[in-house]
Amino acid sequence: MMARFAMRELKPWLDLILQRRGRLVVGALLLLATLLSGIGLLALSGWFLTETALVGLLLAAGTQAYINLYVPGGGIRFFAVSRTVSRYLERVYNHNTVLQLLTDIRVALFNRMAEAGHRDRGQKSGAQWLSRLTADVDALDTLYLRVIAPTALAGVVSLILVLAAWLLFSGSLALILLVLLTTAILLSSWRVFAGTHHLSGKLSDQQEKLRGDVIEHLEGFAELTAAGRTGKHSGRLMRQALSMSRTQARVDSQAGWHQAAAQFIVNLAVVVTLWVGIALFNQQALTGPVLVLLPIALMGLLEVYAMLPDAFAKLGATLAAARRLNQEVQPVPGTEHSSASTREEADTAGNALEVRDLSVGHPGLPPVLTHFSLKVGAGERLGIVGASGSGKSTLADTFAGVIPPRQGKLASLPCAYLTQATVVFEDTVKANLLLGNPNATDGDLWRVLELVELADRFARETEGLSTWLGSAGNRLSGGEARRLVLARVLLSTAPLVILDEPFTGVDTDTRERIAPQINRWLEDRAVICLGHGPEALLPSSGHTLHLN
Repeated sequence: MMARFAMRELKPWLDLILQRRGRLVVGALLLLATLLSGIGLLALSGWFLTETALVGLLLAAGTQAYINLYVPGGGIRFFAVSRTVSRYLERVYNHNTVLQLLTDIRVALFNRMAEAGHRDRGQKSGAQWLSRLTADVDALDTLYLRVIAPTALAGVVSLILVLAAWLLFSGSLALILLVLLTTAILLSSWRVFAGTHHLSGKLSDQQEKLRGDVIEHLEGFAELTAAGRTGKHSGRLMRQALSMSRTQARVDSQAGWHQAAAQFIVNLAVVVTLWVGIALFNQQALTGPVLVLLPIALMGLLEVYAMLPDAFAKLGATLAAARRLNQEVQPVPGTEHSSASTREEADTAGNALEVRDLSVGHPGLPPVLTHFSLKVGAGERLGIVGASGSGKSTLADTFAGVIPPRQGKLASLPCAYLTQATVVFEDTVKANLLLGNPNATDGDLWRVLELVELADRFARETEGLSTWLGSAGNRLSGGEARRLVLARVLLSTAPLVILDEPFTGVDTDTRERIAPQINRWLEDRAVICLGHGPEALLPSSGHTLHLN
């Protein structure tokens, strides 16, 4: 049951990871080369030291003896160099692979979030979505580099040593080692996961909540200070951190005990091998150097076995992260549209937007407008004015498809939407503008900047269109930022343009100069402009609708 649950949650991400199976195979081979070089170095060194000691004792006793120093010495140097080289290549290659896998996952997740409607993304804060794109995605790096590859290699190398025991020692010893090493692998992996997956998942949820609460604490620090609640809020965060630390300690304790048990079993396998080997040596069925070769090789397994408990202790957190990612970016079956509402591309002749008997409102809240009907023809202008709270922005969100209609029918052509919020990304002028039309040329960008009277502003900058705008566009004034996002919308070639308070923060003189130019720019397109009063709309907005 647990295995089926784990595979169900991880399957979408495993399928994405396995798209780079070529790199995964090469990385696994580098890991195997590193591990075999380390075991070969230990085993051959043990054999060589034992052989040298025995020859020395024979020579001291006056018995003629000899030893080939060159072949084993060359083998030791080979394994020493190959272990160093393969370790370096494995670290560089596999960490690069993991970064590429995380990039693939993060891009796929972002695309799914962008394609999903607002209603499919849940009621999450910015901090929570940031956690999805960073912490939750980073948790998935456990899958390949810490879980899949080391576990598979532990099994492969263990089987190689069991085969060596069967060839060099006896079949009974090989069977005993098979049982002991299988038990050690299960203790280091499955038993750790079975004992910690609930705790690890809980820890992941606690970390996400604490991360979001800390961000909210920092964002609202001024308000908390003014209200005299800083100390109490900080105390609550400290209690959350203490609870998280206790959960982490329980997970680490479980992993530590299982790691100790697995290492005890591996050391027991070493002792059993020595005991059987001594018996075979006394029967002259085994030489002294070969006797120590296998036990020392078994000790080399401790390196890979030691990696497993910590990785499987974190697998529960990885599953929790995968579950959150799966839930948050996929539509819940049956919620794509309510039975009483639909949205479709307009195909009625002459209409850019048509709504009938529409009810609008945010999910989980009462509707702000009901029984609303409207037609906007291609190239037609409509102004919508109303006081704060009258439902203008909610109506605009519904027209643009950001939120679904509560009831009724809505059909529209593709639209470009200027929201009431001014969003400038921490990037260049060019990158911000190209979001409106990725195919726009530099000439197009300068023309639209001239339209909103920002061309001279950036022409004076050394970098021009490559000017960096800073965090949330903090290098711009409020009016400049608003005109920049307005320019971004104007770059779109959509036949329907929705402008919600287009001139917020723009002074009256500038508004009066640029509004007629924008009007001419949008001459052949349908425009819906929303504002608190007629002065906030484009001139010649055609019909004006007043919301009470």
